[in-house]
Amino acid sequence: MKTVRRLLYRDIVASVAFVAAAFLSLFFFIDFVDALDGVGRNGRTIGDAVLATLLEVPGHFYELLPISVLIGAIYALARMAQSSEYTILRTSGLAPTRALSLLAVLGVGFGLVTFVTGDFVAPACERESVLLQARTGGGLKFDGSGAWLKEKRRTPEGERNYSVNVAGASAGGELVGIRIFGFDADGGLRQRIQAAEGHVGSDGTWTLRDAEVTDWPRPDDPDPRVSVRRVPSLAWPSTLTASVVAAAVLPLSTMSTLELWRYSAHLSDQEQATQPYRIRFWRKALYPLACLVMVALALPFAYLHARAGSVSLKVFGGVMLGISFVLLNNLSGHIGMLRGWTPWVAAATPSLLYLLMSMGAFAWLVRYR
Repeated sequence: MKTVRRLLYRDIVASVAFVAAAFLSLFFFIDFVDALDGVGRNGRTIGDAVLATLLEVPGHFYELLPISVLIGAIYALARMAQSSEYTILRTSGLAPTRALSLLAVLGVGFGLVTFVTGDFVAPACERESVLLQARTGGGLKFDGSGAWLKEKRRTPEGERNYSVNVAGASAGGELVGIRIFGFDADGGLRQRIQAAEGHVGSDGTWTLRDAEVTDWPRPDDPDPRVSVRRVPSLAWPSTLTASVVAAAVLPLSTMSTLELWRYSAHLSDQEQATQPYRIRFWRKALYPLACLVMVALALPFAYLHARAGSVSLKVFGGVMLGISFVLLNNLSGHIGMLRGWTPWVAAATPSLLYLLMSMGAFAWLVRYR
């Protein structure tokens, strides 16, 4: 059995590596051509374009690995079926359940690679890509009105709700265009803080430079005058830590599974919508299992006779299956948000559907073919 395992694993891993390399080469070329458009602006060089493109590779590898597993496994198994190698293995005692268990172990291995890449390598590279874009592009400007954060906490004046707006980030990583609006328990505006730039400490304290603080009096305040003061440096304590701010201003691709969970918990504590982040969390948590589904989906191709179609036709079928899985996986997330589905149901539906389909095809082929 060790010989059979070595034969299957060697052929499938080699095929998957070849398909993944082909996909990554194609995406690298596309990203590099796109990055060349910014060369010469703000001192951006060819080296910066190459580095930015290389930093995108782990993210593409994470997204494409399940499809590469499907195509590579189909190619390897279909080739073995065409050359009668798999038929010899079956007549030598390789039962269908044993073949399924061997491929399941391989699928778990690919899933671990997907998890490590998606939770550690890709987020770190995405953060470096954002910082590189900020350095070479003169900073970052967030879309629309900027990034908004919300905080609720108790102060000596009573309960306060704070809405924080950040316009962008400087080339040095500082937050710029900061506006903080403080509301009382009745929804009345009581304070506004504007600062040219600032940064967030590890303890959640915001250090704001060149700040303007405007305080509005309460209705029962004997002095009805509005207070306006300018402060060169202002320390604003907050529960909005650096990790929360980073989650709000950086792309979701820079967040690991644990960070997505923590950020969605923060939004829930602040009574904000969490559905998109919950679905994103479950999709990221369950995505490594897609590799297990892909190898299960590829196994029925080993039981198709060579006269049922050439290897190229079967690989084309695998490509179509992979594309349909990606489309359904993305579509289920949007439908889940529109329909208000339970997040884990919206995230798990595509994988469960394709797993049932693969097991049904596998059982039918073993029984009737």
